[in-house]
Amino acid sequence: MTLEAIKYAKGKLQILDQLLLPLETHYVDIDNVEDGWKVIKSMQVRGAPGIAIVGCLSLAVEIYNKLYDTKDALFEEIEKKFLYLITSRPTAVNLLKETNKFLELANKLKNDITVSPGDMKNSLIEAIEKLLIKDICDNKAIGKFGAETVLSPPVVKCKVLTHCNTGSLATAGYGTALGVIRRLHELGKLDHVYCTETRPYMQGARLTAYELVYEKIPSTLVCDSAVATLLLNTDITAVLVGADRVAVNGDTANKIGTYQIAVLAKHHNIPFYVCAPISSIDLNTKTGKDIPIEERPAEEITDIKNLRIAAPGITCWNPAFDITPASFITGIITEVGCFPPERIEQEILHFKRGNAKKCSG
Repeated sequence: MTLEAIKYAKGKLQILDQLLLPLETHYVDIDNVEDGWKVIKSMQVRGAPGIAIVGCLSLAVEIYNKLYDTKDALFEEIEKKFLYLITSRPTAVNLLKETNKFLELANKLKNDITVSPGDMKNSLIEAIEKLLIKDICDNKAIGKFGAETVLSPPVVKCKVLTHCNTGSLATAGYGTALGVIRRLHELGKLDHVYCTETRPYMQGARLTAYELVYEKIPSTLVCDSAVATLLLNTDITAVLVGADRVAVNGDTANKIGTYQIAVLAKHHNIPFYVCAPISSIDLNTKTGKDIPIEERPAEEITDIKNLRIAAPGITCWNPAFDITPASFITGIITEVGCFPPERIEQEILHFKRGNAKKCSG
């Protein structure tokens, strides 16, 4: 049984507080959009797909018990709440894309004279709820295509390296890059997985290691600074990472430290794969230079659990993400297949025209 980071029922939403892991398991109630914004901003919930799902569901639970006299009033509230939600964290594109999609639906329902305010509200809630099912379906398809890619040409068993957290804790369930690892393990083709600490927020040490132990997947934690030596001395089959946003040219924003791992992988002739749903691919962003990079508070570097570890008075630079150029990426693994970064735009447009492979899991 995989970890459940998001618990949802009609009008009720809870998220697993990831700031307390791995030592404490505690769920937080999300009653409204303000609550959703806070848990996203504080990183109690994180991961591009997870952020989008929790953000949208926070709106669903807020409007669930409210009555609206007019559809205009409902639309105005939805628009205001969504605009607020997307200010929580700017780098990941999934939340922005989902809110835009639901705003389009809300506008269509508002202009349909056969739809009542109650019908409009219920239709929106039902559409948002489908995010949970779709995300798991997409993740399993990413796992399938990713495993096929890593195992081609055939290998008896593989060793992989991953960075940050891309599993059940970052999604509705199963995971993206960790979903590929999970699928390799299910097939009996995974020899070992190495995960980085992922400083300064330690998502690898706290979260990925927690998931790997929970799933009984053979694994080892390494320092971020040990990656070069690991790749030199260990027969790594592939590097698998997630993405918070992929630009049209294949440049990818992911957790800080991803870029340097990609450089090292290329130097050691090890395939480097980005695992992400199509919702993470932003056709409105031409290159990585156009992706906004969130900067986090200095205390995330200088303090551990409110204990100061850095010299007082030192200044800090704490970008949450970096950009991996497309030239360092072997392939981008999506729910419809694995593609070279230079082909990602045409493949996504092809998918949107309805000619791509169906999601399967």
